[in-house]
Amino acid sequence: MTEATHRKWHKFPSKDELSVAMAKYTAHLSEKFCKEKGLFTVVLSGGGLIDWLCKLLEPPYKDSIEWSKWHVFWVDERVCAYEDPDSNYKLAMDGFLSKVGIPNENIYAIDKHYAADGNAEHCAALYEECLRNLVKQNILPLCPNGKYPQFDLQLLGMGPDGHMASLFPGHPQINVKDKWVTHITDSPKLPPRRITFTLPVINSASYNLMAVCDDHTEQCPRSIADIFKHNNRALPAAHLTARVETMWYLDKAAASLL
Repeated sequence: MTEATHRKWHKFPSKDELSVAMAKYTAHLSEKFCKEKGLFTVVLSGGGLIDWLCKLLEPPYKDSIEWSKWHVFWVDERVCAYEDPDSNYKLAMDGFLSKVGIPNENIYAIDKHYAADGNAEHCAALYEECLRNLVKQNILPLCPNGKYPQFDLQLLGMGPDGHMASLFPGHPQINVKDKWVTHITDSPKLPPRRITFTLPVINSASYNLMAVCDDHTEQCPRSIADIFKHNNRALPAAHLTARVETMWYLDKAAASLL
């Protein structure tokens, strides 16, 4: 298996059809990995992703997925209290995770105390420590180069400016290679304090699914075109790859310039 995979993409007429496809893709990989190794490691992001995942709460998926074997992580998180409306943890718990049977101990959130205090650097260090402990427990494998954890599936989104996770254009976090989790205190998108997986960790996943729906902005389709037509490496999302498959799901509006 090569370290980089070819970028694949599908265009959907609507968000609803994209959501149906995302549920099917996720359920298929859940079944595959649960059969192969007895668990499924899935990484979530924020934004509209949780709404799009809600198709998994409907038949045929809700009662057929082995939820107890899921281990859930976040590719990035806002450094704020769990109950803060900005929290990706709150978004996922309220909209999705609280409605399925994933054990609480299998949901790996940012440290509650330091997040409420706004200590981004310490939150990043503690989240990396959590991941390293899961490697020792054989829940997370390392990728073949032995440097980074290899998650089964990451469900990602892209901002109109081409950012993914909390890796933003023109910010140094995209270049961090000596950490699994890093932090940012001057995010151009509020709130400013966040933690994020580093690019090598993101790209070490077996499967990366990037879902992008455009909410009637001109910037998002331009960024998509910059990535697919010109491979504009100034945009963090252009760097996305995976060990097995890199898949982009785009709605009609997001793909309008392709």
